[in-house]
Amino acid sequence: MKIAERIKKLRKMMAEKGIDFYIIPSSDYHQSEYVGEYFKCREWISGFTGSAGTVVVTNDEAGLWTDGRYFIQAAKQIKDTGITLYKMGEPGVPTFYEFIAEKIEKDQCVGFDGKVMGMAQIEELKKKIKKKMKINGEFDLIGEIWSDRPPMACTKAFVLDQKYCGESVKSKLARIREIMEDENCDVHVLSSLDDIAWIFNLRGNDVKNNPVNLAYAVITVDKAILYIDEKKLDENVEKHLFNNWIEVRDYFELYDDMELISNSEVVMMELGKVNYSICSRIKSSVKVVDRQNPSTLMKACKNKVELENLRKSHLKDAVAVIKFMYWLKKNVKSGKITEISATEYLEGLRKAQALYLEPSFDTICAYGSNAAMMHYKATEESDTVLKPEGLLLVDSGGQYYDGTTDITRTFVLGPCSDEIKKHFTLTLKGMIKLSKAKFLYGCTGTNLDILARQSLWEIGIDYKCGTGHGVGFLLNVHEGPHGMRVAYNPQKFEEGMTVTNEPGVYIEGSHGIRLENELIVQKDIKTEFGQFMKFETMTYVPLDLDGVIPELLSEDEKQFLNDYHKMVFKKISPFLESEEKEWLKKYTREI
Repeated sequence: MKIAERIKKLRKMMAEKGIDFYIIPSSDYHQSEYVGEYFKCREWISGFTGSAGTVVVTNDEAGLWTDGRYFIQAAKQIKDTGITLYKMGEPGVPTFYEFIAEKIEKDQCVGFDGKVMGMAQIEELKKKIKKKMKINGEFDLIGEIWSDRPPMACTKAFVLDQKYCGESVKSKLARIREIMEDENCDVHVLSSLDDIAWIFNLRGNDVKNNPVNLAYAVITVDKAILYIDEKKLDENVEKHLFNNWIEVRDYFELYDDMELISNSEVVMMELGKVNYSICSRIKSSVKVVDRQNPSTLMKACKNKVELENLRKSHLKDAVAVIKFMYWLKKNVKSGKITEISATEYLEGLRKAQALYLEPSFDTICAYGSNAAMMHYKATEESDTVLKPEGLLLVDSGGQYYDGTTDITRTFVLGPCSDEIKKHFTLTLKGMIKLSKAKFLYGCTGTNLDILARQSLWEIGIDYKCGTGHGVGFLLNVHEGPHGMRVAYNPQKFEEGMTVTNEPGVYIEGSHGIRLENELIVQKDIKTEFGQFMKFETMTYVPLDLDGVIPELLSEDEKQFLNDYHKMVFKKISPFLESEEKEWLKKYTREI
């Protein structure tokens, strides 16, 4: 069925239900960034495959809203569908809330599936729309017309041993209950899958590349309840839950239990991570405290056991990526390597590493102009043969029992223009500036982001995305609450946080460059002026010197790069064959 036909069928369903505007977000029942196949309704109705976006359909219009990572990709994928692309954040472009507010007439109805719309989104919509309107969150209209919709995932859960995660379930629950007591709250409702996985030391595979289980949780002063399909629990998991006094109830039973919360109880939950249907089941007379889930900051600050394990997983990951770089440089002239075959070869190298489970996201392996699409994914139709010229951008990562990795390297495959080398070197320059940063405790990613962008800004180039994000521990590759971006983020950097450092250049029709390392936030010196902080780099892969113009780097930047490459060789060379080791000497040489 073509996209236009799907939208036509949706409009017919809307008319039957009395709905004038229908919203289709990207999320699942848990407001997740990445979702299982069952939940890809926005992709099904629009043809756009990016991880972020919202579709709004009216009786005569359809629009897709997405961010700067996907402008080029979205424009290509929705061409000739009748869907208009709204580039979020661009001057004069309305948000989808503003679009509805401008178009809606008095007493018209806005509809959506309440299980996939966040409560915070609906509150924002109500603020924007001043006219009297109706809201209907009862209908999953896409589900009614998507005849071959995949089933909801039902994979086995597994216990993450404390030797990897470093803290018991009982300890985590005790810390959360302390905060509940401070906030005078009786019931804590959780929907976000990574928070639930972290609290209960459970992992799964219900979302591709995100080792989580579809589940809800409720924590009270004396109870912890996990709402999950019991078919996912084997004897080992059941024993783990029993030993930690965790009660198990059916996945969908949470909705009925919300109706049982009494007027005397105070509920704590993060409205940005809870769906509309959950909130609408709670009596309006019940007091709700909207605050960040305590576990969000707790899991972002990795403990000593987690950090030691992360360094080990990054070491193994570096071995795989360096072996890939060696193979790529040696064989690109054959004319037989494509974006997809290169992706498969890299995956094979990761699979050879101990404790490896799966990729941490779909690998972005983009040659030439394809790399201008920040989140490009090669398909059978777009798969490009690599040539011994230009650049190949590879953004990839792994899920290991001892950690999650995320790394981007842009490889020089042969001759490229002076302009491209300049862009490569200025990207590297920004990455080094941020890596070297010493900053006062209290700084946020917003304060530091300019360090990565400044050299590019000086020649009039910017990238339409953040510079960095947190990374989970055998969890989601994108993890909050901290990050590195121009847009304001109030979360200050805390000791033990991990964050990526990934500036880039994206020139449509020409090339894309991104260089990414993962950093650990550490304490530095403390003086009469306060506690200073610094970063430790825990990614150990050379930055391709074939793309560097040394004259554009300061002496301090050259020294940092030389020291970094010296560390890479020392850490990784013992795991390489003799020929690979000799090759690595060349690519970690001093400049």
